[in-house]
Amino acid sequence: MTATDPALTALSQGWCALSLLHGKIESHIERALEAGHGLSMREYSLLDVLSRQHNGPGGHLQMKQVADAVVLSQSATTRLVSRLEDRGLLTRYLCDTDRRGIYTDVTEAGLALLAEARPTNDAALREALDEAAKNPALAPLVRVVEELHAPAV
Repeated sequence: MTATDPALTALSQGWCALSLLHGKIESHIERALEAGHGLSMREYSLLDVLSRQHNGPGGHLQMKQVADAVVLSQSATTRLVSRLEDRGLLTRYLCDTDRRGIYTDVTEAGLALLAEARPTNDAALREALDEAAKNPALAPLVRVVEELHAPAV
C-alpha cells in the first residue's frame, strides 16, 4: 500500500471521522459534567467504573484494571484517585489477603454525586450524538454507536 492508495485514504478518513465524533462527544459531556457537578469526564468515568465493583470473588479491580478501564496510565490513575479521595468521593484500603494490594471504593458522597451526574452524562451524550448525526460523515458512526448495546427486539 502506498500513501495514495484509495483503501488507505478511506481507512484514514474513517479514522478521522471516528476521532472527530469521539472528540465532539467527549467535549460536550465534559462541559456538562463540569458545569453541573464539578466533575471532569475522567473523574466521572472513574467513579462509574469503581461503583460497579463488588465484594465477591474478583469483585475489586486492581489499579491496572482501573487504569485500563478509564484509559489512563497507572500513574495518572493514581493521581486521579488521590484527587477524588481528597474530595471525599473515594477511599483506599489494603487488601485483606495481600497487604501489597490496595483497593479503592466509592464513598457514599461519591455514589450520591455519581447518581446526580449520571442523567447529565446521559443527556449530554444524547445531545452530542443528535448533533453529530446531522453531519453526513458522522451519521453512520452515530448509528453504530446507538446500535452497540441496543436491546434485541
